[in-house]
Amino acid sequence: MNIKENVDEIIEKVAAACERSERELDEVTIMTVTKYVSPERVDKAIEAGVEHFGESRSEGLLAKREAIQTPVYWHFIGRLQSRKVKEVVHNCDVIHSLDRLSLAKEINKRYQREKPMSCMVQVNVSGEETKAGVSPEELEEFVRSLQSYEHIQVSGLMTMAPHVDDPEEVRPYFKKMRALRDKIQTLNLSHAPCHHLSMGMSNDYVQAVEEGATIIRLGTSIVGSEMVD
Repeated sequence: MNIKENVDEIIEKVAAACERSERELDEVTIMTVTKYVSPERVDKAIEAGVEHFGESRSEGLLAKREAIQTPVYWHFIGRLQSRKVKEVVHNCDVIHSLDRLSLAKEINKRYQREKPMSCMVQVNVSGEETKAGVSPEELEEFVRSLQSYEHIQVSGLMTMAPHVDDPEEVRPYFKKMRALRDKIQTLNLSHAPCHHLSMGMSNDYVQAVEEGATIIRLGTSIVGSEMVD
């Protein structure tokens, strides 16, 4: 597996998607999901120019942070249990899965730095019972309710689209997410600038970029899925 070639190919596709949607390439951050790979592959991705990495388990995040010496940005992208918050909040730069007030309360309690914790509100835009996230109808009220948590800043929204064979089928969900993000921005809430849209994975990131994604989460298409090289 040539990770550098994978990264270059993805950048080329993202650039083309940006051109089609009249966006600039630097508006999109490519995050590499490293849950299923070794620290050695993470290092190779760093050598290929990747600066943002995502982990979905607290144990994986802590292990990767200990193993990787190069300064990079770490994103926590999985469902976060309240009891795991104390292990995560000071070991990542962004939490992508804020979906309930009990979690917000724990993040606010455990986070000890002056700058607020950057959080994405997870939205269940597809309505699938198997997916976490607040509903689109509850989103505004939920975001407003976070104003009292001084250590949390809502930097954007995140969603996981349904996994389908034809990625064009999920485009409407991405369109809806952009509309939701834009609506939150118009509220001009100081605690919720909501600049980002974290959406799009290896099978549908091109459509996500065309519909406004600012962060795409790619694992297998960059680093594969095996724990050894």
